[in-house]
Amino acid sequence: MLMESIEKDAAAKTNEVPCRLLIADDQAHILDALRLLLKSEGYELEMVRTPALVLEALTRESFDGVLVDLNYTRDTTSGKEGLDLVAQIKEVDAQLPIVVMTAWGNIDLAVEAMRRGAGDFIQKPWENARLLSILRTQMELRCSQKRAQWLEAEPRILRAPGAPDFIASAPSMRMVLETMSRVGPSDANVLITGEHGTGKEVVAQTLHRLSSRAERSLVAVNTGALPEGTFESELFGHVKGAFTDARTDRIGRFELANNGTLFLDEIANIPVRQQAKLLRVLETGELERVGSSKTQTVHVRMLSATNADLRAECAAGHFREDLLFRLNTVEVALPPLRERREDIPALAGHFLARYAARYRRPIQGLEPSALQMMLHYSWPGNVRELDHTIERAVLMARGDRIESSDLGLNAQRTIGQSLDDMSLEAVETVLIRKALTRSNGNVSHAADALGLSRGALYRRIEKYGL
Repeated sequence: MLMESIEKDAAAKTNEVPCRLLIADDQAHILDALRLLLKSEGYELEMVRTPALVLEALTRESFDGVLVDLNYTRDTTSGKEGLDLVAQIKEVDAQLPIVVMTAWGNIDLAVEAMRRGAGDFIQKPWENARLLSILRTQMELRCSQKRAQWLEAEPRILRAPGAPDFIASAPSMRMVLETMSRVGPSDANVLITGEHGTGKEVVAQTLHRLSSRAERSLVAVNTGALPEGTFESELFGHVKGAFTDARTDRIGRFELANNGTLFLDEIANIPVRQQAKLLRVLETGELERVGSSKTQTVHVRMLSATNADLRAECAAGHFREDLLFRLNTVEVALPPLRERREDIPALAGHFLARYAARYRRPIQGLEPSALQMMLHYSWPGNVRELDHTIERAVLMARGDRIESSDLGLNAQRTIGQSLDDMSLEAVETVLIRKALTRSNGNVSHAADALGLSRGALYRRIEKYGL
């Protein structure tokens, strides 16, 4: 059965070890031995031979754990280099698990290594079973910490006071939520990327609400809609007489957003000649209104968004690389709706409630066939298209439930019964909904049809919020 196949795939994925380890030792034969041992256990490895290369790797890539020697300088057995390295690693990432190893181990050295942030300690020559056990424990701890952080972050993000509705439970959105939780309270500039209609403005609004600037203004500008001739005036303001139509002084968007947040949408559309002026303001916090020589200082948090590949635009000479570096201190990449199908039922329900109330229509819900059509649709317009689709359906519905014919979706853009574009969670959700519908909500009958125990089905129902 299909469900049995799904469970086997899930079990296989659970048993995989998708962990990336950074390993440091100055002896090549030690690195070779560790590579043979850990590769066979499924670890992804990067090997370096000096403390400096460890720190360089950590600034370049992300790792799930670090295994480092304590001695590097020949004829030195104090472990000082390694102990200093442990402290430096913790400065880069305080949560990163560190396991230290040395051929000159003793209790005092182990205690000092752990005092500086190491999670565990092993002496050379090691026992393979013990080393693997230590690493497994540290990786599990790392995963638990990440999960706890995400669970803590989710309510703060989804329920931020005054924030727009932010519906996100799909696995592909977890990194988005975690990143937003971490950077939201900061003043870091954030670049929000994603296809049209994925909710970039909603993310910007949520980040603002999470920040210490939440009581100040969030000023949004669609830079793609600004004529080149008005760009400076719109962003920096102008004084009376600066140009023909400048009949009065005007405050620009930067000044309006002072001590608050400025959101520049469609950032890729800013003309190259104007990008240098924007960069100067971001670097110095200083600007002059058009026609004025008076310098003003502004304190603005910058959020920007685009559906373009800015790195490709830089390579083509259409976007300044130094401006990109200034804008994307942190990047939040939004997945398209087709990659987060698990959220479609909740999003559809949210939009349905909104438009049923707005148009005073007694719509109670969706027919199963309508939901199935939405789950199999490709959604080229993403969440925005889903929003408009539900609004249309509320207006077109003849009864108290929306039918598939009310949606007005292009049949050529449906995925049909192909599972290629669906995640495991989405497939399970679809199958469970179908089984519950066919069994008129009888969990026991649905479980039998799916080849599951009643308890296993209940766990999935709870997991997916069905």
